[in-house]
Amino acid sequence: MLIEKQFSNHANDYDDNNIIQRIVSKALVREVSNTPQNILELGCGSGQIYREISWYIKKYKAIDFSQEMCNIHPKNENLEIVCFDFDSDEFYANIKHQKFDLVISSSAMQWSKDLNKLLKRLFTISNKIDCVLFTSNTFKSIYEITKQTPAILSLKEIKKEFNNYNSTYEVYNYQIDFKTKKELFSYIKNSGVQGDVKLSYKDAKNLYKKYDKLYLEFEVIFIKASINLK
Repeated sequence: MLIEKQFSNHANDYDDNNIIQRIVSKALVREVSNTPQNILELGCGSGQIYREISWYIKKYKAIDFSQEMCNIHPKNENLEIVCFDFDSDEFYANIKHQKFDLVISSSAMQWSKDLNKLLKRLFTISNKIDCVLFTSNTFKSIYEITKQTPAILSLKEIKKEFNNYNSTYEVYNYQIDFKTKKELFSYIKNSGVQGDVKLSYKDAKNLYKKYDKLYLEFEVIFIKASINLK
């Protein structure tokens, strides 16, 4: 899987190249209410969410599909780190008999191939999901030049699935400025967020030539969703 390869290849320098991810992770944790004791995290990466949590945790289960990310995640006696694709049947088989006070996820669920199915599964093991997802408006200008379909879900698609539950939304747009075009394209490569964008040498050269901005655009949606779990 190309997406997994991108994150794995840049696991060790991930934190250095993901300014926006760090910002939204901090904001997500800051808005968590009632200090949940039993937490499941999807797309744990190198541990940005876990490091932000300041309250006592009885049990923390962290999931990521990159073994390299799991290897560099912080370790703790109350922490279980498991390498799974959260869309897979193997993941659900592993967690379906467990219960969590909260499912939390930052910058990961937008990669889901079937968000509807994933949410249905998650709401069998918890009645609360706090998450932040990047939308397809991230790198919008790049996609307009390349004429490629974004690898991640649109804001409309994300809201459509969460509207089936008690959900509140906050949408934010961020921008990272760069001194040079070379620095900008280096950020894209090293952040591991290229996803399924596949460009020939000719197309990549054309993008470099036509992209006349010294910034990258990011759009994120913060979501709090809940149900009455039976």
